[in-house]
Formats: sequence, structure tokens, C-alpha cells
Amino acid sequence: MAKHLEGKVAVVTGGGRGIGREVCFELARQGAKIIVNDLGGGPDGAGSSREPADQVVEEIKATGSAAAPIYETVATMDGGKNIIQAAVDNFGRLDILVHVAGILRDRMVFNMSEQEWDDVVNVHLKGMFTTGKHAAILFRQQRSGRMIGFSSTSGLYGNAGQTNYAAAKDGIAGFIRTAARDLGKYGATCNVIAPSAGTRLTAGVMAGAGREAREHSGRGSLLGKDSTLRPRMDPEDIAAFVAYLCTDEAKDINGQMFFIQGAEISLLNNPYASKTMQKVGVWTPEEIAMLYPQTLGRDVVNPMPPEQPKP
Repeated sequence: MAKHLEGKVAVVTGGGRGIGREVCFELARQGAKIIVNDLGGGPDGAGSSREPADQVVEEIKATGSAAAPIYETVATMDGGKNIIQAAVDNFGRLDILVHVAGILRDRMVFNMSEQEWDDVVNVHLKGMFTTGKHAAILFRQQRSGRMIGFSSTSGLYGNAGQTNYAAAKDGIAGFIRTAARDLGKYGATCNVIAPSAGTRLTAGVMAGAGREAREHSGRGSLLGKDSTLRPRMDPEDIAAFVAYLCTDEAKDINGQMFFIQGAEISLLNNPYASKTMQKVGVWTPEEIAMLYPQTLGRDVVNPMPPEQPKP
């Protein structure tokens, strides 16, 4: 079987478990040398352990491929720099960055603490910057590279109790869309994936996020309500498309967002104006109140209407 990433070097953050783990294995199968980054903390970010990263490295090496672990946090600039430098120190270069690392601190917005906000945003969104900046320096110098970030259906559609996570994940989409413009002329590409897969982080979240996606899309899944395909929820289903985006064949795919669930792969539109109303001159609140329900507001549904008082 052809190895499409022979000679390439990849960093995968959050590579010790879940989607990141499967991405590490697939990139290695395709011939890449892998830096497996994982702090080894719990789903909420607490604690640390070298075991997850070490185990993935051992399994990759057992297949005859090359890999090395690094246990740094992505939440600091020094951590991000050290993670990227590990690729250069171990394998002499960097060609691919896949940022999967993440934690959850779910709380309704009116109960969320500043620490719960900061911890989640720092791992997901700041982690995209701490690793992405230092990878971008190398990509610009060598005029090549692949950067892949991970968004979420919670970021796209919203999910109750996850304002920190959703904001960070939607922020990653914005980061990637803009980094694609910064790096495209240097031959590097940046893309983002919004996965739907069962992991330890999503065990209690999938039902809510899936419900929000169905309500907003008006379909059972992004395949469409009449699809006969049965969606899977395995993390390994995400890895093949990640590998494809890292190949030379994907050199012109840049600044795009993809939804992946099982065998379903969808290209998602960037935000666009679905409806417009305009006039000559300046709008008044009274004019807007009269026309909005017939124009912009037609068929717009409140995703969470007020509860009705119980009789």
C-alpha cells in the first residue's frame, strides 16, 4: 500500500486519546513520523500522566514507524513552542500540525467561573495559537506545511452549558480561516474539521449537540433526512480525512471547514447572508419592527424559548 506521507513529520496535540490517538495512528500508517503530544490529564484538564502519550508511541513503534512523546501543555506560549521544537529536535523538520487537544468545564453561563472559562479557552483556542504560531514560522520558511484545527458542532450550533467550549471551538474556525490567508502564499494550507465522534469528552454532550444540529439544519444529520447511511460515532472515522488533507494532493484545499461523522464528510459553507432587507436612508426601530417578521425573521425559530408557567 502506498504511503502518502512518507518523509513527513507531524505533531498531533491531544494525541494520547480519542480522535488525536486515531490521527496519530493513521498518519503513521501513511509514513509520517509522529510527535505525540498529550499532557495526560482528565477530561476537565486536572492532573497529568505520561502514560497516554507513551502508549501511543509504543504502538506506533511496534509497527516499525517512528514516534516520540512530549508531555507539555498547549495552554502556554512556552509549551506550544516546545511541542513544535520537539519535531525539529527529534526528526529534523515539521510538515504537519494537527491540534486536537481539549478539555471540558461545562457550566451554564450564569454559573460559570472565570477559571472555568479561562481553562477551556486556553487549551482549545490559545492552544491553537501557541502551537500554530510556531508551526507557521517553520511553514513560512520552508514554503510548505499543513495545519489542521478542530472545531465542534457545539461551536457551530451552540449547546447549553458550553459557552466556554463553544466560543473556543468557533474561535478555532476563525483562526484557521485567517491563518489560511496568512500562509497560503507560502505554500502552506490551513483547514478545520468539526467532528462528530464518541470520546471521553463527548460522552455526556453528544445528545445535546446532535439535537442542536438537527434543529438548526432541519435534518437528521448533515447527510439529509432521507439518507440511508447509518452514521457511526467512532473516533477512527475522522483520521482518514485528516491524513488526506496532509497529502500533496490536497495542496489547493485551504481555509475550508469540514463536518465528519462516520462515513459522512461534508464541506460546510463559510458564513453568508441568507436574507437581506434594505432601504434608502436610515432605518427607524418602528420600520424594522414592522418589516422584520415578514423578511429577515420569517421562519426564524428561537432555539430555546422561555418556559411556560405551569398551571
